[in-house]
Amino acid sequence: MPQQRSQRERALDYDDVMYGIHVVEEALAADEKLRTIHVADDRKRDPQLRKLIADAKERDVTVRFEDRSFFARLPFKAHQGVIAIAPPFAYASLHDVIGARKGVHGFFVILDHLTDPHNVGAIIRTAECAGADAVILPERRSAGVNATVRKAAAGAAEHLAIVRVGNVNDAIRTLKKAGVWVAGADAGPGSVAMYEADFDRDLALVIGAEGAGLAQLVARECDYLVRIPMPGVTESLNASVAAGVLMYEVLRQRRPKA
Repeated sequence: MPQQRSQRERALDYDDVMYGIHVVEEALAADEKLRTIHVADDRKRDPQLRKLIADAKERDVTVRFEDRSFFARLPFKAHQGVIAIAPPFAYASLHDVIGARKGVHGFFVILDHLTDPHNVGAIIRTAECAGADAVILPERRSAGVNATVRKAAAGAAEHLAIVRVGNVNDAIRTLKKAGVWVAGADAGPGSVAMYEADFDRDLALVIGAEGAGLAQLVARECDYLVRIPMPGVTESLNASVAAGVLMYEVLRQRRPKA
């Protein structure tokens, strides 16, 4: 048995792992085709996990009870004694999400080479809450949807279309050809305060990389640049916080007029 278990652990692809109770619950609620769920043996009678285990069995998802040594070997510390093994994340296609806009106006969030998975996950979570149609990520120099992103997204990655593209500029041009206006988050010269920008239209909001901001070539492709007014002395916001502020300004501008 110990030999079989160690072989199973070595076979885990950590990009396919979801960890934490809420994340696994959300995956089950979204009918994600999970391969297995692993629960710490000392938590199998925990009232908090009874519904999760029952839901898994109802969906014919195998539940395995593991001793703490199984979890101790994992690189994730906030697992709460629960992980799930999912199929590789199913990214959507850009053309599909453009054609499936949900509201009166489409809303897309583009991440320009954000590498911190916590920021990417937090932005995915906020984008789903704000009713975005999709989050668009580049394939290179960017965090993909891995275990840490899924944890930070708190289940939102299972409810929102996420697209990976080879080139952000090409994706922007494709969106513009489909009638989508592109606004880049940038505090530099030529940007307008977010309250003065028009977000009540088919819109893609581009968020720049941590520290570096928007790449010059990406900024040039944007139809206009927007900034968050900051009367304080601190010069910038965390990327996920800035994205959240801008997304909810989009939502505010689109609220039904009285």
